[in-house]
Amino acid sequence: MIFEYLLEHIEYVLKQGKTDIQITTLEKDSRKVQNGSVYVCIVGINADGHDYIKEAVEKGASVIVTERNLENPPEDITWVQVEDTRYALALMAAAYFGYPADKLKIIGITGTKGKTTCAYMMKSILESAGYKTGLIGTIEIIIGEEKVPSLNTTPESLELHRYFAKMLEEGCEYVVMEVSSQALMLKRTAGVSFEVAVFTNLSSDHIGPGEHESFEQYKECKKILFTQCKCGIGNIDDPYFEDMFSNTRCHLITYGFSEYADFRANDMKPVFEKGRIGTICNVTGNLEMQVELSVPGIFGVCNALAVITSARYLLISKEIIKKALKNVKVKGRTEIIENTKGYTVLLDYAHNPVSLSNLLTSLRLYRPQRIVSLFGCGGNRSKIRRYQMGEISGKLADFTIITSDNPRFENPQNIIQDICIGMAKTNGKYVTIEDRKEAIRYALAHAREGDLIVIAGKGHEDYQEIQGRKIYMDDRNTIESILKEE
Repeated sequence: MIFEYLLEHIEYVLKQGKTDIQITTLEKDSRKVQNGSVYVCIVGINADGHDYIKEAVEKGASVIVTERNLENPPEDITWVQVEDTRYALALMAAAYFGYPADKLKIIGITGTKGKTTCAYMMKSILESAGYKTGLIGTIEIIIGEEKVPSLNTTPESLELHRYFAKMLEEGCEYVVMEVSSQALMLKRTAGVSFEVAVFTNLSSDHIGPGEHESFEQYKECKKILFTQCKCGIGNIDDPYFEDMFSNTRCHLITYGFSEYADFRANDMKPVFEKGRIGTICNVTGNLEMQVELSVPGIFGVCNALAVITSARYLLISKEIIKKALKNVKVKGRTEIIENTKGYTVLLDYAHNPVSLSNLLTSLRLYRPQRIVSLFGCGGNRSKIRRYQMGEISGKLADFTIITSDNPRFENPQNIIQDICIGMAKTNGKYVTIEDRKEAIRYALAHAREGDLIVIAGKGHEDYQEIQGRKIYMDDRNTIESILKEE
């Protein structure tokens, strides 16, 4: 491939060498550079790619792309300077893989909560309609029969276009992907045109070191997606709805419970039976139908409305939508772990105040004998989150088991004590058990018939972060092994 081809949509300054040269690979990691590579210097949180130029050249890079000026550039290489190497990398990656995104219909989903559930719902609908569909999200990347564990909700641009290219090779027509605010801020999806972009909701999250400086920045990053799509699907009930779609030119369709929504839901009825927890509701507005969902509560219905609205924009029939939504399941999202003990065990990723509150509030509608809430909080994160989650569980659960969840470099007992501060604001009953496996064992050993046991925080994750190491810990496997012991 000729290097010049990668630059066709980029503004750049040729500082040294020439662009009509043959290149081999495109890399942002100096460790992966080989003879003939283009090395793009990315400025990250913990490392600056400009510091590894010498290493890249020694490994055979023939081109370097920088956003900084170099006082003593290596000799006998091509040096291109751009304003933003992250943006340049995204456009270069698209060119390098032959612009695969342009040949796919891509559905992007953003918001604080609901992205993963919506993504799997949408994939189920599209596949039920006969479209081969790839998925990129928090849990995994799905390419045909291949499943790759995710490192980020939205991959870096170079990996993203590599996945697009593989999906195209596998015969995919659609791609459903979660688009994080971090990805939008870091230009990972720059240049990608989305057929549909979905906004679920917005609340304070991902604010702090290494993420977003403020809620305002977080919100502004989310808005970027709606400048890159043909059709925007928006939750009209969210307080930031109008802000999210201001200054955008996309076609807008709304959903929600408001009478002004294009697609709206009403007459919700809980479904709670052995091995199943869900909701039946009526959809009205631009579509009239009754739908049964395999997710609980108002927020489950709201997620379903988002994908129903998207599916109707794509001209998918309501019969296909109904069938797909009835049986779709998402790993670690209100996932029922079946047992024969007379109580229900539910696994969920709820790991912050908003998600825990939404989950427990939704589950109270099902009127179980008791709600038993088991959770912890991550280390090296805001203490406010711990206080709030303790208070929420104390108010909404009948009994709480406080345990460990990714303590990172903190003492787990200190985190548990912070959660107890919030719990002390309520009359909630609780115990503390630091070892998460033993906490789960306690929950199951003391469960009563009709109880709903909520194991929150980990969801699809299969590890604990302790002192810089990821140690295997899968709540699902832990629950199943303990149930077999009884």
